Amino acid sequence: MTQKSKTRDITHRIYEEVRDAIHNGEFAVGDRLTEVALAEKFGVSRTPIRDVIAKLEADGLLTNVPRRGLTITSLSHQQIGELYMMREVLEGATAHLAAYAGSDAEISTLRDLVTSEEACLGDRAALSVINKKFHRLLALAAHNRYLLAAIEQMSITMSLLPSLLTEGDRAQTAHAQHLQIVEALERRDPEAAEKAVRDHIRASHQHRLLLMLPGED
Repeated sequence: MTQKSKTRDITHRIYEEVRDAIHNGEFAVGDRLTEVALAEKFGVSRTPIRDVIAKLEADGLLTNVPRRGLTITSLSHQQIGELYMMREVLEGATAHLAAYAGSDAEISTLRDLVTSEEACLGDRAALSVINKKFHRLLALAAHNRYLLAAIEQMSITMSLLPSLLTEGDRAQTAHAQHLQIVEALERRDPEAAEKAVRDHIRASHQHRLLLMLPGED
């Protein structure tokens, strides 16, 4: 492997780790990120970190704030609503297509992921990994490259929203909804699969809205 390839691999790995850190709450909205801090955190030189920061900014995950520098982007109430609306449309279409285009192996693997999810309901890190794999495989099972590209782009912005899987009973609810999605896929029922995904995403949005509302004194 050439030095250029190694640097590219390091850049990609750190970019993904920073995205995960944002989604898991290690880096919070408004936090300032610097080359020096990231280089120290990941134990690398500042050269790949510059590329990571440039990509994070290009993808909208970092915003250049006057007199503060680059900070984790904050989404408005309107932006969050628009994002969930697009999730419903795109992922609903994905489930619809996957119900008849997905292979038996893909649907069986989705079932396995849901089964493993049940044993990890108290483990935030494990749930986050399984959830990411579930939605990624569901997108792949639609076998539509353009829909997949749109979902992948949307998922970048979704990284800015902290995971809900440890909030209240959201993990148990999401698990039950994932199960409904898989059951519809196993029946090869496109309408039921699309409805199950739309209901799942709508419930997630409603849960997030409740958390965003200020509490009473």
